[in-house]
Amino acid sequence: LESAGQRLWQVLPLGPTGFGNSPYQCLSVFAGNPLLISLERLVQEGFLEQADLDSISLPHGYAEYDAALKIKIPLLRKSLDIFEKKAGPDERNQFQSFGEQNAWWLEDYALFMALREAKHFTLWNSWEPEIRRRQPGALENWRQALAPEILNHKYQQFQFFRQWRHLREYCHWHGIKLIGDIPIFASLDSAEVWAHPEMFFLDADGHPTAVAGVPPDYFSKTGQLWGNPLYRWNLMAQDDYAWWIQRLRQTQDIVDIIRLDHFRGFEAYWAIPATETTAINGQWVPGPRAEFFYAVRKALGDLPIIAEDLGIITPEVNFLRDEFGFPGMRVLQFAFAPDAGSDEYRPHTYPRNCVVYTGTHDNNATIGWFQGDNAATTLSKEAQEKERRFVLKYLGTDGHEINWDFIRLALMSIADTAIIPLQDVFGLGSEARMNLPGTTGGNWRWRFTPDMLRGDIAGRLKEWTTMYGR
Repeated sequence: LESAGQRLWQVLPLGPTGFGNSPYQCLSVFAGNPLLISLERLVQEGFLEQADLDSISLPHGYAEYDAALKIKIPLLRKSLDIFEKKAGPDERNQFQSFGEQNAWWLEDYALFMALREAKHFTLWNSWEPEIRRRQPGALENWRQALAPEILNHKYQQFQFFRQWRHLREYCHWHGIKLIGDIPIFASLDSAEVWAHPEMFFLDADGHPTAVAGVPPDYFSKTGQLWGNPLYRWNLMAQDDYAWWIQRLRQTQDIVDIIRLDHFRGFEAYWAIPATETTAINGQWVPGPRAEFFYAVRKALGDLPIIAEDLGIITPEVNFLRDEFGFPGMRVLQFAFAPDAGSDEYRPHTYPRNCVVYTGTHDNNATIGWFQGDNAATTLSKEAQEKERRFVLKYLGTDGHEINWDFIRLALMSIADTAIIPLQDVFGLGSEARMNLPGTTGGNWRWRFTPDMLRGDIAGRLKEWTTMYGR
């Protein structure tokens, strides 16, 4: 990033992934993903042995979550054993301080994860009533019975945040700021929904009565049924949204800028009866709106927030975004569809206070999109071909380097900020797509390999970044 003249690095949500390995369906909104912990660094610090890593063979180009779990989790457990024997006073104090400072979420998370393992990874609403409903006596009994496992999960979180802090400091040393991501909704299978069921629309047995999603859109004719339980915003308002303010404060501590996912849901969200199998039969329900952001501003000041304002956006959503000065998002792949809604995504219509992307994690890589390999769209083949012809005409190009055409268009726009997915920088196609909305298999797996970090690519990106005053 530094050699390419870049100053921002945007990452996906960092939580421990659950169903479908999606970072938007995490087992906790506060915890970090143990699979991101560097085992090599643990070796360097003496909390693992090099021999533990010598036999590990890594897959090329794609993450293998199941394999990683089988390899990394036992090694992290071994690392705890070594830590307990070899850690010095400073490291022990750091671990203790981490536990004390984060007890407000860590205690519930560690118990939840230990219980989840003891219950063979079943949903918490299928556990025995006394632990499902968090009766104090049952909680204390399980804390004693699962004490080693609870300590293990606390240790994983200690190492995650310790390493992340070092990574962030390294980024800052090289002039790079981090953009983090807060998913608007919590997963049903999460420590927070189990620990605070009163904050969600659940029945007495912990089953959602209404769930989140979006109505039919560009990606799906039946909408997107996310399945997350919905918030009782009226209840959250009674303590000035304290839980949400904790989320934002914690995220602010580990990144420099916050991308607020599904911003339109704060104005109004699509509520779907839990019995539905698609997202068609939902309704718009008012969100917390400006009251929420005034409470956040009062508690935390003016946070550096990017509003993810994609989807079905109304004037009220735009007004809410602009009232607090948040930059919205513009995605170039949405700019050329044959409908009036695409106008606002064309660079000649941009306001300065926005962030332009060639595509996002929900889009295909630009080359795959341009070649018509766009499974997640409601556009007909005829409409896609019309879109393709318009792209070439708008850009004045033959499209042989469509990814760089899009990068140039983003960088030369008047948008204050431009973010380019690595897949487009590297000129990759559909094989590198990160996520196909509405599907649960094979997503969130792409990763780059060191050989892709070529000097000529970095030099070209730096030249263009400098040319357009970024």
